[in-house]
Amino acid sequence: MAKKEPKFEDSMAELESILEQLEGGDLALDAMMERYEKGVTALGRCRKILDRAEKKIEILVKGEDEKLKPEPFKTHGEQ
Repeated sequence: MAKKEPKFEDSMAELESILEQLEGGDLALDAMMERYEKGVTALGRCRKILDRAEKKIEILVKGEDEKLKPEPFKTHGEQ
């Protein structure tokens, strides 16, 4: 059985917790490095989830024939 991937919100909560721990300054260097690595992993999961969501998004726009048609989502920098 495949391992269920954590939800975006869970990964974000994990990142926030790790950030608080790192900013607290009460961790030994080894513990800080371990938390940092977990944070990088959680961040990667968040990016992966967002990338998949972006690919699913379609914007309906009116074509020249005045009918609505799906169009791929474009970010600010894309044309």
